[in-house]
Amino acid sequence: MNDKTTRSMTAAPSASMYGAPCWVSLMARDLGAAQDFYGAVLGWEFRKGRLGEEFSVALSGGVPVAGIGALAPRLTVAVAWTPYFAVEDADRTAARIRERSGTVAVGPISLSTGRGLLAADRDGAVFGVWEGELVRDWPAWRDSSPAWIRLLARDAFESAIFYGEILDWAADRAGCCEVTYVEDAVQLHREGRVLARLTSGADPTSDNPLLHPRWHVHFGVEDVEGTARTAQRLGATLLGERFTPRGREASLRDPDGAIFTLSSGNDTLPGSSPHSASP
Repeated sequence: MNDKTTRSMTAAPSASMYGAPCWVSLMARDLGAAQDFYGAVLGWEFRKGRLGEEFSVALSGGVPVAGIGALAPRLTVAVAWTPYFAVEDADRTAARIRERSGTVAVGPISLSTGRGLLAADRDGAVFGVWEGELVRDWPAWRDSSPAWIRLLARDAFESAIFYGEILDWAADRAGCCEVTYVEDAVQLHREGRVLARLTSGADPTSDNPLLHPRWHVHFGVEDVEGTARTAQRLGATLLGERFTPRGREASLRDPDGAIFTLSSGNDTLPGSSPHSASP
């Protein structure tokens, strides 16, 4: 079986998972340095992506986990981890974002495997939208990826309405993502898996960057404390630690400025096992 055949068997269109988080990506100023850092901290290996020489795919145990790309020198945007949501039509989604007072910063632009855009919600939290082919090993990413995401918003309920309207959450159609309100947070889930959590309490004026409106990207690790120490030894800054019902967390800023969180547990639906509910 050649690579082309394997790709066609494992790839899936974004329309099949519309509204769901489908990828996380980092745009770094130095691609090689970012690969060295995350390879050492999270044990990732890397392969070239299909979006060009300046983009690589991170693998954890052979499973695609995230993308890391080189930020064009002319761009002045902040280095950050960004979640992407699958949609059927990027143009329609861009129009919905603008109609609801969000901001479309980049795109939609055409790439080799689809079309994407970068946007910000009404609070300023940045997210991406993707129309096209999902990561080549999509079923493995969906079932095994150690990454999950959490939005810190000023008002989680209002943000859930914003994202629900642009991404068709809780729409009256088969296959859409479901939304529930649990423990003062909005949970996005599909087929028993928690895909994201939206929580209130963001303060855009705070000196603490962890309190700014932001999509936080979490990476699951067995030893949060030990992994955080490794990251600090390699130039990261520890921003905060906390204990949650899902386990211990440590948020750090990498040497390039991107914020990420290490988590000891998965986010799960009540009554679900951590394995079956891996986002």
